[in-house]
Amino acid sequence: MLKTRFTEMFGVEAPITCGGMTRVGKVELIAAVANAGALGFITAHSAGPPDALYKEVKRCREMTDKPFGVNLTILPSITPIPYDEYREAIIESGVKIVETAGNNPQPHLPRFKDAGVKVIHKCTSVRHAVKAQSIGVDVVSIDGLECAGHPGEDDVGGLILFPATADKLTIPIIASGGMADARGLVAALALGCDGANMGTRFMATVEAPIHENVKKQIVANDERATHLIFRTLHNTARVAKNAISDEVVAIEKRGNATFADVKDLVAGTRGATVLDQGDIDAGIWSAGQTQALIHDIPTCQELVSRIMREAEEIIRTRLDRMVA
Repeated sequence: MLKTRFTEMFGVEAPITCGGMTRVGKVELIAAVANAGALGFITAHSAGPPDALYKEVKRCREMTDKPFGVNLTILPSITPIPYDEYREAIIESGVKIVETAGNNPQPHLPRFKDAGVKVIHKCTSVRHAVKAQSIGVDVVSIDGLECAGHPGEDDVGGLILFPATADKLTIPIIASGGMADARGLVAALALGCDGANMGTRFMATVEAPIHENVKKQIVANDERATHLIFRTLHNTARVAKNAISDEVVAIEKRGNATFADVKDLVAGTRGATVLDQGDIDAGIWSAGQTQALIHDIPTCQELVSRIMREAEEIIRTRLDRMVA
């Protein structure tokens, strides 16, 4: 068993998280992650409106007696999102762990703190991690360039970003991006982190609520099978390489592209078709470079148990033998 500040703070067996994932972070997956001894987060927006989130938390409790949390991603939107109502639904449901991402979570921290909720904030740069610590978050999850979704605009990989963040913070740190197996977890711990966050790896599990075609495609893909889109719009996102993301990249390369030029291609409804119906080229879907490290579709229990077992073996055998 590996004991870190992260496992002690949240009362979990494994220093592993399954962070929020749009349309993927649903109860079926998060309960399975929790039962495997890791910490998963129900994605608030994917649960539906705030009252539906409350019901989903209750349903998750019926499926596990282990700790789990809720992800609240705070982003600008054409249609106003009731973040305050989501926050209150989280508190009223009795959830004690929240993962925030996107914009500054400061407006929500006083209520969370008063309710005894611990906050993990996802960042993509050292400076943002320092800011997050200064406003009172309990843990920082730091995203390297390898990650799926939004890696920020600095283009710093985890091998540099993780220890650079550890040099500046005193609170626990979770390494995110590039994490998919025991080797990544051990490396993250060696670089000064207290745990590892996995997204793409948990997509390729039995319990992930997405089409089998997507899971098989992740297994088939390698480290080159992603695109960084929205680069010219300064809102970089790493997504799986397919016909649609190829087209988005081509449009951006022409120069002077606006969001209007690609909005129909990247519509969320098209991405939902990929995940729900398995049409791999129907739209944009997030995936990280860790696809190169994913070779099977295990249950969450099998995956977490394997990572923990192999991590201990790496530390006790391979690394220990190197010390003269």
